[in-house]
Amino acid sequence: MYKSTLALAVAVGVLAQQAGAAGFVEDSKASITARNFYINTDNRSGTADPSKTEEWGQGFIFNFTSGYTEGTVGFGVDAIGLLGIKLDSGRGTAYNKTNGSTGGTVFPSESNGRAVDDFGSLGLTGKVKFSKTEARLGTLMPKLPVVTYNDGRLLPQTFEGGQVTSNEIENLTLIGGKLEHAKGRNSTNNDSLSIAGANSRTGQRSNAFYYAGGDYKVTKDLLAQYYYGNLDDFYKQHFLGLTHNWALPVGSLKSDLRYFYSDSDGKNASTEGRLAGYKASGYQNNNGEVDNRTWSAMFTYSLQGHALSAGYQRVNGTSDFPFLNQGDGASAYLITDRQIGKFQRAGERTWLAQYAYDFAAVGLPGLTTSVVYLKGTNINAPGSDRSEWERDFSLGYVVPEGTFKGLGLAWKNASLRSDAVNQRDQDENRLILSYTLSIL
Repeated sequence: MYKSTLALAVAVGVLAQQAGAAGFVEDSKASITARNFYINTDNRSGTADPSKTEEWGQGFIFNFTSGYTEGTVGFGVDAIGLLGIKLDSGRGTAYNKTNGSTGGTVFPSESNGRAVDDFGSLGLTGKVKFSKTEARLGTLMPKLPVVTYNDGRLLPQTFEGGQVTSNEIENLTLIGGKLEHAKGRNSTNNDSLSIAGANSRTGQRSNAFYYAGGDYKVTKDLLAQYYYGNLDDFYKQHFLGLTHNWALPVGSLKSDLRYFYSDSDGKNASTEGRLAGYKASGYQNNNGEVDNRTWSAMFTYSLQGHALSAGYQRVNGTSDFPFLNQGDGASAYLITDRQIGKFQRAGERTWLAQYAYDFAAVGLPGLTTSVVYLKGTNINAPGSDRSEWERDFSLGYVVPEGTFKGLGLAWKNASLRSDAVNQRDQDENRLILSYTLSIL
């Protein structure tokens, strides 16, 4: 049993004695989200299987958030229950359990390569609150610049660890924690942590990701951020960010500036360690040593339902941008992390343009659409630099009122064309139907 699981069991025991206390029950909330998810990916280049992947499933996400027991120190517990049910996923279209993969696009796999009929898990989080400081231990879903959970499939990714959040100082939020394991969006297992370049089944892992930082509201319109992340034996990363909202005489302008500095740590910093498998992806990066500086700027002008964005990102250094990636789907806090690609390769320079529209401005609340185009060039590769582009289109509708209020429908379409090493051209469609029912 993991030490954190044992500690959580003790916390739940304490709560069992105080569950009747006012606040714990009165402030509790519970909901069930039903998500019907279909994905079709057409791999248009290359001869290696699979040339096409297609899966369809029904997911259920149960969320429970308790209040706190009374007293100077309050105790509580949260829970998340995940269940995925296969509706369609044959071996030929899911392509599970091949080439060392951890499963298909949506489902885990049986030993024969076929998708499982269903999969699920339960995550518990014990929490303690004192004044304006909260400590959490157990299942976490962080959404921070140095670690962000992925929610791009039927069920979300979760992490296991501990985190402390403090709001004792006005306008300042401080966060620190340690993660030990991750549960993939198509898995029921808590796996150790890794990065691209080392996350194959035979690659190396780590059970310690430390992170800390803060958000400071300089003014009501300006947010400054600093965060630090360290995956033991792989990399250390510093992040600086500024977000500003400017109300103009006509419309508004949002500015989003980000800078990451990443360097090697522990075994990744030594030749022996990299030869043993503690390495990062990239070209000419000293046999896998982390060496990366990534900065970006994105500006969005909004007016009466319209939102027009322009951005630029540059990846400097000899390694790709490092982030927690177990090989089964992960998110990076980059303006270029989109439906298919991330545009995070060593040397890559990417510009993007995006247009979004909210039809509430013309009397159709709940209907939204967006289109984005990204072009990446100067990707470091053998022989000569490479390039790639991606175009994404989305259309969504959420019923705003009536019997089916909250029912959401979405279509996401994307195309990626790339001559980067080991990257195939892809066309992809996702159809998502979701509804959240509050039960407490």
